[in-house]
Amino acid sequence: MKNSSLALAAVAIAVISTSGGYFLGAATGGKHADSGPAPREARAVLYWYDPMVPGQRFDKPGKSPFMDMELVPRYADEQSADGVVTISPRQQQNLGIRTAAVERRVLSASFRAVATVTPDERRVQRISATASGIVEKLYVNAPQQQVRAGEPLALLWIPEWTAAQQEYLAVRRLGDSQLSAAARARLELLFMPAAVISEVERSGKPQTRITLRAPQSGYISQLDIRAGAQVTAGAPLFELASLDPLWIVVDYPQSQASALQPGNKVLATTESWPGERFSGQISEILPVMDSATRTLKARVEINNPGNKLRPGMYLNITRAAAENGPAVLAIPEEALIATGSHNRVLLADSEGHFAPQEVVTGAMADSWVEIISGLKPGQRVVASGQFLIDSEASLRSALNGETPAAPALTEYQTTGIVKTISPQAITITHQPVPELKWGVMTMDFTPGAQLDLQDIAPGSRVMFRFTMDEQGIVITHLMPLAEEQP
Repeated sequence: MKNSSLALAAVAIAVISTSGGYFLGAATGGKHADSGPAPREARAVLYWYDPMVPGQRFDKPGKSPFMDMELVPRYADEQSADGVVTISPRQQQNLGIRTAAVERRVLSASFRAVATVTPDERRVQRISATASGIVEKLYVNAPQQQVRAGEPLALLWIPEWTAAQQEYLAVRRLGDSQLSAAARARLELLFMPAAVISEVERSGKPQTRITLRAPQSGYISQLDIRAGAQVTAGAPLFELASLDPLWIVVDYPQSQASALQPGNKVLATTESWPGERFSGQISEILPVMDSATRTLKARVEINNPGNKLRPGMYLNITRAAAENGPAVLAIPEEALIATGSHNRVLLADSEGHFAPQEVVTGAMADSWVEIISGLKPGQRVVASGQFLIDSEASLRSALNGETPAAPALTEYQTTGIVKTISPQAITITHQPVPELKWGVMTMDFTPGAQLDLQDIAPGSRVMFRFTMDEQGIVITHLMPLAEEQP
């Protein structure tokens, strides 16, 4: 399959070369129709070449030693400066060449990440013993047991309250309001709830038992006691967490640090509830990077009606709506010729001239690429068929005595899991590459010079593109992917 594609490209380039010369000859050597046909001068051949190996020249025609095809002649009248290629409109149509305008537009960068559901720690409540005593009865006896607001949790017996309450009752019977107020204040200093004091006043008897109740609905996230245990004043007995609202902690690579800001709205989906989306808003960006995963974290506050989301669940996160940023100079992503070390495009004009142009790129979003330098608004670039023209431009440069540019290499794309990583090599267990008839395998790749490896670690799931030539197998693009959910 690959050989046939290369052969087709070679034939196309040969058509460009030979027919281009024909049109040039017709323009310069033809005469008026009424004067009759004129004999055409023989065109001088400089050399023959294989379009697949443009740097190798031959002094006579014949079969290519590299491909099963005839060598192509290079004529002296086809010289062009600066690698410019001229292609007639008819040839452009036959080769499927399509151009696009360089324009200013707002790029809305997509955002995808994974997140973990956690309790909202600002709503976690700790329930402690009001005084030293004994746990007489435990109504909730298992962690993660769900409770409703006001539901009883434990019954405490507090013997030390007896003496203070009896003293208070005795003082009240004396009828001295000031002494009664002082005795009552002493009960409050013992952290006796107002409801217990009121019951003492109503019944006229000491109240040494108190029922601890849930202040909110939720679940018992921590249980530190058992029935019959002796506790001291202030000792933690329960920790109660709420299920609505919850926090979602988003993990995302540092390369997307500018993608999220407090106040951004996000959408969350989970395989547990197919087809349902949960919306939330980023409450804060955490200031410290996770040293183990090398990711940044953001907290999202999200409502949880029906308690469908549970702490520990994994969610897939997307940004609900992209913020409108400033318009930037951009071209379609398919117009960019990226070789790993250089980025260039092919400029086109209205007269059928095509010339390579180095560019500096920025962000990519919505199938568009930001151009930082190298292009101006209103220029047109080749968006389809540029690789055929780029190869032809390389031949023209060689013809002018320049060092021919390296032919554009085919990029292949797949996904995989990083096994080991170093500045010299990355070992990846990758998925099949149908174009190369590769199956699943583990192999070494050479990282390109411009790759950012800070967000990549052993175990990372990645999407990557690579090229192959005599120098080896080189990764040109590498992007971390969200971990697959079990």
